[in-house]
Amino acid sequence: MDRLSNTVRPYAWGSTTAIPALLGVAPTGEPQAEMWMGAHPGAPSRITRTETAPAEQPLTDVIDADPARELGTATVEKFGPRLPFLLKLLAAGAPLSLQVHPNQDQAKAGYTDEERRSVPIDAPHRTYKDANHKPELICALTPFDGLCGFRRPLEAAEAMEGLGVDSLKPYADLLRAQPEEAALREVLTAILSADPDEMAETVTAAAAAAERIGGAYAPYARIAHHFPGDAGVIAAMLLNYVRLQPGEALFLGAGVPHAYLDGLGVEIMANSDNVLRCGLTPKHIDVPELLRIVRFESTDPGILRPEASPAGEELYETPVDEFRLSRFDLSPGAAPADLTTHTPQILLCTAGAPSAGDLALAPGESVFVPAGERVHVSGAGTLFRATVVA
Repeated sequence: MDRLSNTVRPYAWGSTTAIPALLGVAPTGEPQAEMWMGAHPGAPSRITRTETAPAEQPLTDVIDADPARELGTATVEKFGPRLPFLLKLLAAGAPLSLQVHPNQDQAKAGYTDEERRSVPIDAPHRTYKDANHKPELICALTPFDGLCGFRRPLEAAEAMEGLGVDSLKPYADLLRAQPEEAALREVLTAILSADPDEMAETVTAAAAAAERIGGAYAPYARIAHHFPGDAGVIAAMLLNYVRLQPGEALFLGAGVPHAYLDGLGVEIMANSDNVLRCGLTPKHIDVPELLRIVRFESTDPGILRPEASPAGEELYETPVDEFRLSRFDLSPGAAPADLTTHTPQILLCTAGAPSAGDLALAPGESVFVPAGERVHVSGAGTLFRATVVA
């Protein structure tokens, strides 16, 4: 078992205070958006294996040296010689981009096509960075606001009409006139294809109305404050607004448009970089490919609450195998819980002072447990457990 040294990513949308507060350190004044735990090549965690090397090593190098030992043969056979998931602390102080992820077949086809056309992997207009899908789950540590999936077209039409902005009326009319799939497709296409200057005027008027009316419109006023004139502000009105309470979670599958707006949470995802953006960003938006990937159907956001087991593990059920997230609320004096398994694990402390084996953990600290290594957790506090289904 290895204590992890992790990188904090300073994306502009990050909170300046949430991650420092959890870690018990002073804020730097700069945004601290995500703390990555795992073996993503962009910012792998680091460990010190004193019996082999006195200096820190990237977890990627350790896994590459002996995948079967670190990940277990079942994981390697199912996912290849790489850790299939990335675990994060995510702290949003401003909205993230409105985005969607491809399914596995779409990712493979898109990646193969861009490789065939020799699109540089770091090109701003490159859409597929790898051949993997990117399902993800966010579990709230604080009240957490987000957008998730399309709401019913008539609800979106009523919301747009309620702002009293004339230039939104054509979108509302389309939402009312067509069957669900056609209505959502046509309106999103029209929003993303609109003249930028005309759209900026619409967003300005809609933001002023949302600020004046408040209530259910307040989130759109806040979004527009961060992204003045961005078509994504209007696209956001097509989606369900969700507020998670601590311990609640959202699962984001392929084709579901979503955005995180505000709050601190534990996020886990398949180890991929494939993101198609549809607003709230200065980055490239590939509209034709986006319209091919998005699932144009209204959905219930499906707030997840953990299911308890007799062993005290509270599991967030998801339909994917690349990750499995659960939570332990440990009580002082309780018998140690045996977390030994044949798959690799990352354990993250978010509260209290529990121990994993002989390693004491403070909030924000984490450990990597190689497949098959015995590990017991004890003490008082909250631990999140990330592993795979293999």
